[in-house]
Amino acid sequence: MLVIGLIREGKIPADNRVALTPGQCKWLQKHVEGCKILVQRSPNRCFSDQEYADAGIELTDDLSACSILLGIKEVPVDMLLPNKTYLFFSHTKKKQPYNRGLMHAMIDKNITLIDYECLEHEDGQRIIGFGFFAGIVGAHNGIMCYGNRTGTYHLNRVVDVKDYRELIHTYFGLKLPNIKIAVTGSGRVAHGILEIMNLMDVQEVEPDEYMGRSFSYPVYVHLKGADLYRHAKEGTYQRDHFHANPGEYTCVFKQYYPHTDILMNGIYWDQQIPRLFELDDMKHPSFRIQTIADITDDKGGSVPCNLGDASIDDPVYGVDKNRVEKTLPYLPGSVDVMAVGNLPNELPRDASKYFGEQLIKYVLEDILKGGTDTLDRATILRDGKLTSHFEYLSDYASH
Repeated sequence: MLVIGLIREGKIPADNRVALTPGQCKWLQKHVEGCKILVQRSPNRCFSDQEYADAGIELTDDLSACSILLGIKEVPVDMLLPNKTYLFFSHTKKKQPYNRGLMHAMIDKNITLIDYECLEHEDGQRIIGFGFFAGIVGAHNGIMCYGNRTGTYHLNRVVDVKDYRELIHTYFGLKLPNIKIAVTGSGRVAHGILEIMNLMDVQEVEPDEYMGRSFSYPVYVHLKGADLYRHAKEGTYQRDHFHANPGEYTCVFKQYYPHTDILMNGIYWDQQIPRLFELDDMKHPSFRIQTIADITDDKGGSVPCNLGDASIDDPVYGVDKNRVEKTLPYLPGSVDVMAVGNLPNELPRDASKYFGEQLIKYVLEDILKGGTDTLDRATILRDGKLTSHFEYLSDYASH
């Protein structure tokens, strides 16, 4: 029998999302032979302990009987059970210094770690994640932020509604001014942003139109890799070559910022990839952007004026364009930045359901089979040892 445990989230601040909803647990126990699910009691989940109990799922504090343990955020070291297989977002694959102690603890406890972030289709597309709902909440927050700055309309917080269906109803009657919005990225985050653009009746236009004319209604341009990057010598863009050699490319977003009021950033970034703009660009008179929703949220990353995480309670800060210092939001001479690392927590029930559906469709079946190439490529540790795919972490993992 395969016993799966849903762990209580222990990271502070507490995350209220979960890998499987009560309904999904019930479905799995009914339809997957030899599958049992135990749920560790938690006061913080978006689905209560009682909802799991009502679905016929056993609640417990002790998960030692489980062979697979499912979480969301990093598991605190003192909560790790030895010799278990864990699935969660470990935030270790980029050698994040703040999680080095976690890596050492998992090695010491002979843990097998499958990282959700590393689960990919053969073409490198992520299989599982919360990006779609990060895009939805981030886009809403960006539009809300611009309304707060200009006073031309008002949007309430996402966190104040029960679910996504209720959120959609808050857009009825919303009339946006004639703003121009640049949306970057092509993955799930961007899909979530585009969903909100459509619900708010913001019209898509082509890049040349966006830069070449004014509109009497709100518009957005969707900028993917080919619109944003050019090979420094060849002047071309080839996706696979760019992903393998991003340092050979320059970013051409500079041509868009004189025409942009709101930037919705949904692109993947690492140190080798050129930024969308540089800090000095913000001082230029043609830098029109007033609001930045940095949904992928890399401090000092593709959006260099991301000065670190804000929180769901206080999601927006200002950045002085000349001094590049944090200010209160909505001040003259500043750009407003919305940078929150756990945006899907504002719609946790919908986000959890969406995540669990992907987990059931693409991952649990592979686990039941006893493993696949896809799982192998996402396994950072096996019985406390780095796998061949992650040997580049050896200096980070060494004590």
